[in-house]
Amino acid sequence: MNLFPDEALRRDLFPVSRDKIFLAHAGVTALPQFVAEAVCAYTRQSAENPQEFGDVLRDVKETRRTCAQFIGAQPDEIALLGPTSLGLSLFANGLEWEPGDEVLCYHGDYPANVYPWINLRQRGVTVRYLEPAVPGEITPELVAAALSPKTRLVALASAHFFTGYRIDAEAIGALLQARGVLFSVDAIQTLGAFPLDVERAHVDFLSADAHKWMLGPLAIGIVYVRRSRFEKLRPTLLGAWNVVSPHFNALDEIRFVPTAQRYEPGVLNIAGILGMRAALEFFQSLGLETIAARLLELKAYLIPRLIDLGFQIFGPGSGSPAATSITTFRHERAGSSALFDALEKANVIASLRHDREGREYLRLSPHCYNTEAELDIVLGVLRDGLA
Repeated sequence: MNLFPDEALRRDLFPVSRDKIFLAHAGVTALPQFVAEAVCAYTRQSAENPQEFGDVLRDVKETRRTCAQFIGAQPDEIALLGPTSLGLSLFANGLEWEPGDEVLCYHGDYPANVYPWINLRQRGVTVRYLEPAVPGEITPELVAAALSPKTRLVALASAHFFTGYRIDAEAIGALLQARGVLFSVDAIQTLGAFPLDVERAHVDFLSADAHKWMLGPLAIGIVYVRRSRFEKLRPTLLGAWNVVSPHFNALDEIRFVPTAQRYEPGVLNIAGILGMRAALEFFQSLGLETIAARLLELKAYLIPRLIDLGFQIFGPGSGSPAATSITTFRHERAGSSALFDALEKANVIASLRHDREGREYLRLSPHCYNTEAELDIVLGVLRDGLA
């Protein structure tokens, strides 16, 4: 089900595909043409006008609405901030913790979703790690078994950056909501690839930069805080934008604005916001269910052919309900670094990753505009590298 059967149109929309095969969307994406144009149009206008010219605040408001629709939230629950680690740090630092409170997280997650929680130890918080039998395989049963009466928050990634294992956010969220435990989600590895509804998943806090599967610019993203948690989560970055300051005059008290703008201390990354909005409008036009189906189709095409070449797959297979398009693999007879170099020479953009024991792996993460023909070229390069 090629979503872009017109090859000329595909290359116009995604210029990186003109002379490269880009399969590193779990890292930092190449920008689609329509995203780059949105960023450049704003930059050009800012050379002829003040950077906050007429329509900017209207566009920011519209982007909040688009982001809210994208994750099943309300516009006043959206802060426009990036990177992902900024939102996660705001969550960790903004809650009032009591000595003995517990946080559950996964030490094998990407460091951005580990360090903000580890840092709470200096405030008397006990940080406990989930210990899955398989890296990244965080199940509702695993979470349920790890909860204790002192668990106050569980911090998880929506999908594991290394293995691609996608959590059952709705089942985990329902479990935590029933126990009165807060749920924080690092959603950067699924937003733009798979649907996530924060209401159905009982998510309290979510952060995701746009520079991976959302196909957006760096350092801009979606930070979501459930409205009922505004008073629990105190903003830790303060400025004239989020603290009530009539006519830009400071008051003698700290009173936050009544929306998630309370987490935005000052001027916004407008170029990034407009680029992200263009990307999200693209996803709306295609539909996330369609995109998710295409990603799993590409994975189903890739995995058996990698296995035929003798590669070991590290993570869920194509038939697993936890699968994403992230496919991580290695070969016993060939070094992943050498194969990565061969891919680079063939203009294939992949990722080289290491597990906690230092073993090297290749990671491919195709998006909805990639094709089976591109994957065939990649498989040919790998076959030649093994020879």
